[in-house]
Amino acid sequence: MRLSVTHETRYRYSSPVVLSQQLLHLTPRVLPWQSCHAHQIDVEPTASEMTEREDYYGNRTASLVIAVPHGELVVRAASSVSVEPRARAAAAAPKTSWEAVRARLSALDAPPLAEPAEFLFDSPHVERSRELADYAVKSFTARRAILDSATDLARRIHSDFKFDRTATSVSTPLRQVLKQRSGVCQDFAHLMIGCLRSIGLAARYMSGYILTAPPPGRPRLVGADASHAWASIYCGERTGWVDIDPTNNCIVDDAHVTLGWGRDFADVTPMRGVILGGGTQQLSVRVTVTPGVEATIESK
Repeated sequence: MRLSVTHETRYRYSSPVVLSQQLLHLTPRVLPWQSCHAHQIDVEPTASEMTEREDYYGNRTASLVIAVPHGELVVRAASSVSVEPRARAAAAAPKTSWEAVRARLSALDAPPLAEPAEFLFDSPHVERSRELADYAVKSFTARRAILDSATDLARRIHSDFKFDRTATSVSTPLRQVLKQRSGVCQDFAHLMIGCLRSIGLAARYMSGYILTAPPPGRPRLVGADASHAWASIYCGERTGWVDIDPTNNCIVDDAHVTLGWGRDFADVTPMRGVILGGGTQQLSVRVTVTPGVEATIESK
């Protein structure tokens, strides 16, 4: 699947900002199943400094410094990527019980699995709990294959929870999401991760985009898409990580573009920073994912 992605973030301030420092996670990763053919970030006003590097998890980041007074900040990222299908291969991988994977993750008589072990514990937005474990075990029954269990958990989240853009904010705790049974993709990814970690399994937060279809008979609307989030579960040494999208009740295939991953949203926030001045601010975000065409890689 060849996809074009444009992501525009716009801040408007009630008084001038004299200094702005921003950290961006807006560059698609190069992965065995994903190629990035072109990518460009444009900033208005022009950044005084811009440096790129990989973070701890290997995600590409850009750090900006804008040192001229401004009443508006616009960051546009445009990318052209190809994504290979991978859901069928994941479903056909050798079946291992979830108990066996859990035992291997905590084994003291075998070489440690250092990389997945980092995703077993609490993180800023995901706190393990008995309530999350109780919700998870209805899918993780005795000797059931780990991927079958995980996809059933995603199915239940999709069925039991309502997608509602007004129900939560970035700071809404998981226990509230679990209680009110509503939220957005970020909440459902955190919920699934919390359930998995609460029963001793490794799960990480995936940040990116998804190609969404417009309503029947209507054209694709520019800006109608949004940044997306899903979960990835470690399924053992033979299978590795498998990405699962509880918001859409599916194993991730070729319609998802991966920006990066971390313990939770805090590790891969698309854009965050600090400003000097600014007063009150208004934020607007527009994301468009289009199939089969090149991204527009040009300054605006």
